[in-house]
Amino acid sequence: MSEPTADPAFLHDPYPTYAALRLQCPVQHVPTGSGGHGSYLVTGFEEARQALADPRLSKNTAAFFAGKESRRRLHPAVAHNMLATDPPQHTRLRRLVTGSFTTGAVEDLRPFIARTTDALLDRWPTDSPVDLVAELAVPLPVIVICELLGVPEPDRANVRRWSGELFASGAPAVIDAASHSLADYMTGLIAEKRAQPGQALLDRLISARDGDDRLSEEELVSLCVLLLVAGHETTTNLLGNAVLALLQHPSELHRLRRRPAEITSSLDELLRYDSPISTATFRFTTEAVTLGGVEIPAGNPVLIAIGAANRDPARWPEPDDLDLGRGAAGHLTFGHGIHRCVGAPLAKAEADIALRKLLTRFPDMKLAVPAEQLTWRRTRLVRGLSTLPVSVSPA
Repeated sequence: MSEPTADPAFLHDPYPTYAALRLQCPVQHVPTGSGGHGSYLVTGFEEARQALADPRLSKNTAAFFAGKESRRRLHPAVAHNMLATDPPQHTRLRRLVTGSFTTGAVEDLRPFIARTTDALLDRWPTDSPVDLVAELAVPLPVIVICELLGVPEPDRANVRRWSGELFASGAPAVIDAASHSLADYMTGLIAEKRAQPGQALLDRLISARDGDDRLSEEELVSLCVLLLVAGHETTTNLLGNAVLALLQHPSELHRLRRRPAEITSSLDELLRYDSPISTATFRFTTEAVTLGGVEIPAGNPVLIAIGAANRDPARWPEPDDLDLGRGAAGHLTFGHGIHRCVGAPLAKAEADIALRKLLTRFPDMKLAVPAEQLTWRRTRLVRGLSTLPVSVSPA
C-alpha cells in the first residue's frame, strides 16, 4: 500500500480506496507505519468499534517507542499528551476537563459562539468569492477554544498558525518546530496566569496543579496544548466538509433551508458522511488480539480508519449517499469507549450555530470553483479542505 497522502486522487475522494480495502478484508496488514514493520489497518465498522474500546490496544506511545531511535524533535508536551495515555493516568487527566465540555457547559457558550459567528460573517464580501475555511471554519473554533481556555486575543493568531503547522504532513521539521512554539507559549501563559489568576479553564487547571497537586507541571502544559489544538481542529474540518457536502447535494441543502430546525439532527449524518477525522490516533497491541478473524500479534500498531468505518455498507445502507433523514447516531467520528472525544458537544454546537447562520444569511450560497479544483490537506489523521471558495449574496 503506497502512502495515500501522496496521491491527490485519494485526498480528493478516499472512499473508493477504503471500499476496495474493506472488500479485501476489514482488517489487514499494510506496509506503512512505525518502525518499518507496517501496521494493521481497520476499515470495517464493527471491527473499528471493537478496536476503539479494546483495552488491549494501548495508546501509551511512550511505552511503544521507548528505546527506539527517532530523528523527530517533537516537544514532550505534544508527543506525550492525554491522547497518548491509558488508565489510570488517562482517567485522572480526563476527569479534570470533562466538566467544561458537558452539554450544559456548552449551552452556556452558545451566545458567545453565535456572536462570534455573526461577527465573522459580517465581514464577508458579497461581490466576490470568499474562502469559507479561512474566514469561518478556522477562526470560529479557534476563537471559541481560546475564549474557553483564557488565551488573550492578541495571541490567538499565533496559536492558530502553530496549530495548523502541527498537521503539515510531509514536513516533520515544521511540525516539530510548531510543537515547541505551542508548548513554550503555553508555559509562558501559565506563568502569567499564576501571577494574575482568572476564571477560565486554564486557571482551573492551574489550581488543580498548584492546589491539589493532581497534575505535574509537564502534564499541565501538555493538557493545555492538547485542548488548544484538539479544541478547534475537528470543528474546522467538520464545517468545511459539511458545507461542501450540502452544496454537492442540493436536495438535502434545500431540505435544511426549508426546515432549519432539522440542522441539529442532521449533524450526525454530516459527521458520518465525510468524517473530519480520517484515522484515529495511535494504538498498538499489548497482546495478541483478533479483529475480524485476523490475529494481530502483540506489539503491532493498529490504524483505525474512521472514514472507512463510517462508510461500511454492513452498518449503513447506501453509505455513499448523504441522507439527512438517516439515523446516523453511532458513527465513529468522535471515537468510542473511554477515549471518545471529550469536546464532541462543543464541536456539534459550533457546527449547529454556524450552519444555521450560513443558511439563513446566505440562502443562495454556492461553490465558486468546480469541486474537482478544491484542494485537501495532506495529512492522514484528519480530513479537511485547504480552501473552500464560495459565492454568497445576502438574504
